[in-house]
Amino acid sequence: MNRKCPVLYLVLPCYNESETIDHSAVKVKEKLQRMVSEGKISPYSKALFVDDGSKDDTLSKLHELTKNDTVFGTVALSSNRGHQNAIMAGMMTARKFADIVVTIDADLQQDIEALDEFVLKFTEGCDVVYGIRNDRSSDGFFKKMTASAYYGLMHTLGASIMTNHADYRLLSKRALDMLSEYKETNLFLRGLIPTMGFQSDVVYFDVKEREFGKSKYTLKKMLNLALDGITSMSIRPLHIISAIGFIIFLISIALGIFTLVEFFMGNNIPGYTTSIFVSLLMGGMTMVSLGIMGEYVGKVYMETKHRPRYLIDSVVLKDTGDVDKE
Repeated sequence: MNRKCPVLYLVLPCYNESETIDHSAVKVKEKLQRMVSEGKISPYSKALFVDDGSKDDTLSKLHELTKNDTVFGTVALSSNRGHQNAIMAGMMTARKFADIVVTIDADLQQDIEALDEFVLKFTEGCDVVYGIRNDRSSDGFFKKMTASAYYGLMHTLGASIMTNHADYRLLSKRALDMLSEYKETNLFLRGLIPTMGFQSDVVYFDVKEREFGKSKYTLKKMLNLALDGITSMSIRPLHIISAIGFIIFLISIALGIFTLVEFFMGNNIPGYTTSIFVSLLMGGMTMVSLGIMGEYVGKVYMETKHRPRYLIDSVVLKDTGDVDKE
């Protein structure tokens, strides 16, 4: 593994990004060429786009890019498998050829100029470098509030997750080889990678406005990712359910004793309001508890199937060079 002039592979997951591919490709190529000319990375460095089962002509544009310029490569998944799996597919393909891999969204809202700092941290000995947003000024009020609440919840639940870190990060070949040993189907890379324990550092960057098209990362996808993060990285919700159940059990005993005492003292207790309140409370807690446990059972069910995370339909990658990858 060459730390002085490493082979860098950029992994860019795409889903219906036809409007932005050409623009992003130009910026990516310019950046890689500058870094090569400055001696920061190897001339064999590439940009590897991962098509996550796009419905538009994203894949045909990627094939055209790859056909005309060897700096680009394409990994095409057979169907839409989600952002995390697309990233994983790209990283696992790139690790065969690269010393380092940096994942970045294809719309390049994450500042590509920060790549120099990522590579510098690697040359200083880091195997993992996390990209951290300077602020969330580009987000709307709702997204800011939900993001803040989510990171707070994840830390409360004991998950090792970096605040304001998305999936802009560098991994060395050594870290990628270790990551390949993790076999779970329900991927949450933001929480999984910090558990590997490699020497790491952070790079701060600004998020830019999207120049073309609209984000394909819908509210539903964000909620699913958040749920995957909680259930994949922590079992504390199950502990909380147990604690709440025990507290309710103690309250029920106290109410039972109080009711019996009042009965033997001859007091008339209508009890209608109390009965309704307790019934609704217990019913609501039961349904919430079953829902949370159901999420975990569902995750276990999917893991036991041992299905592949993704299926690669094709890989187009030319002129990788004869590089020693010790």
